[in-house]
Amino acid sequence: MSNGNGSKGNGSDIQQALNTLRRQLASLPAKQRLEALIESRDARALVRSLPAEDLYFSIMEVGLADATEIVQLASPEQFLAFVDLGGWKKDQVDLHQVLTWLRAARGDEAEDFLRKLRKVDTEIFELLVREFTLIHDLEENPDVHVEGVTLETPEGRYLVEFKGVEGPELAAMRSILTDIIAENPFEAVRFLEATRWEVPGELEESAYRFRSGRLQDLGFPALEEAARLFSRVDTGPTPAPAAVAALVATKAQPDYLDAAFRALEDVERENLEGELRYLANATLVAEVEDPGDLDAIRRVGEMVRDYLLLGLEHLTGGDPSKAARVVRDTETRRVFQVGFSLTLALKFRADRLMKQPLAQVEGTPLLFTEEAAAVEALRRKRPRRTLKVPGAEPVSFRSRRELAASEEVLTRAEAQVALLGALLGGTEKKAREVLALFGVEPRILGVERFFAAAVALALLEGKVGPRPVPSARRDELGALLFEGTAEAPRLRPDVAARAVAVLEPAVPESARPELRRLVNATLARLLEELGPSFLQEGRLNPIASVLLPIEGGEP
Repeated sequence: MSNGNGSKGNGSDIQQALNTLRRQLASLPAKQRLEALIESRDARALVRSLPAEDLYFSIMEVGLADATEIVQLASPEQFLAFVDLGGWKKDQVDLHQVLTWLRAARGDEAEDFLRKLRKVDTEIFELLVREFTLIHDLEENPDVHVEGVTLETPEGRYLVEFKGVEGPELAAMRSILTDIIAENPFEAVRFLEATRWEVPGELEESAYRFRSGRLQDLGFPALEEAARLFSRVDTGPTPAPAAVAALVATKAQPDYLDAAFRALEDVERENLEGELRYLANATLVAEVEDPGDLDAIRRVGEMVRDYLLLGLEHLTGGDPSKAARVVRDTETRRVFQVGFSLTLALKFRADRLMKQPLAQVEGTPLLFTEEAAAVEALRRKRPRRTLKVPGAEPVSFRSRRELAASEEVLTRAEAQVALLGALLGGTEKKAREVLALFGVEPRILGVERFFAAAVALALLEGKVGPRPVPSARRDELGALLFEGTAEAPRLRPDVAARAVAVLEPAVPESARPELRRLVNATLARLLEELGPSFLQEGRLNPIASVLLPIEGGEP
């Protein structure tokens, strides 16, 4: 960004005071912000000095019904931006929403409303009239029969019949047409005649083209330019392993963006705010989101902030005091791309993993539940991280600590693919033969149950041979696993070591630490779920088939 070192005497005192007031307003909640605008000494001038998109977002946060005074104070150019943002759903105009904005714009000053109305594209107004009225030419059919509300032009040529609207919308459409006819009857008649013959599709296409050009002027770039924002860039050196371990253990996370803002001069802050607005707008376009959708705006705003926090942390080396210097020396777009590229490196690694020959069988990844979810989240178009909350949606990365944690999960996933592939025989053909022994599809069998069967057979037979536990030996398995009492069950001291000793030679050396972890986790789960009942009854509970496949048990 520009370092903004110009003299403070460059702008007028009024402009500086206005900028200060804007920053103060921006810090307020939306409702208080709009109330402060309305109550200010020169509300109209202040409202019209603000960026149209900022006003729009504030209006939408509060709700249009509670912000009509702001709409009425806005300039015709700002009002057109409101319609461009709020009157469309992606590439289709929402005429009911356009009419709602027109209703909000009507205040006590008729001329001010007409100036706003004239600013709206003629094509949009023609679409409104075509959608909500029928225009009858009384010269062609003087005896036309209509029902409901009508409006006749002064010279008696046209009878306008309203349709598809009622209540406030009907009143609004009737008032708008009445205003237009009163302002210039001759032009109004020409407009109605032209509207009768226009093709709606062509009208909407033209309106969309005009709107797209204006959105670019507002700072919403074309899709091709916006997509380049998500280009991969060189992120520079990566943290050393020791630093990564420290990051994982760290709890507190500084706000690097806030640190930058606090250290910048006023002009620099304004420049940065403008760059952040562009990033948010460009991301909305790249994500093919509706620029007027408040939920999308919030989502994208969080995404932009997360990538910037990640990029700033990386470029400052984890030192918040250097954030302002980075922002001065590095284009904000580049900081964003560094943050995104750090997550992209994890995505590429996850993609490479899942392209390995035995990474999945019949569409089922050879991964345990936690790792499968993490890999799936990393492989998204915008890589994300999973939360250890059941059912929670994956979220964006915002710190190197979170990247480091996902790298650990990915390392486990790579080891799981290697060791499970080895236990299945090392080839796709052999894997299908082994899985056929279980009699169900891999997605129904589940990786956890397959591995539990491998551990169980290793203990029962002293060799690698995953298959369902023979029903005649399930109680024998219980005796090999558990000791103690139902109130204080425990695993036999040597059981984990015995299972590892059998399985370890069959898996790659790099996967052996993960093998030991999984054996311990599997045995701990069997102890928790099956140990108490076995020690009380002397036999494995039928629930055992839910945890590991048993011949004749549930699939």
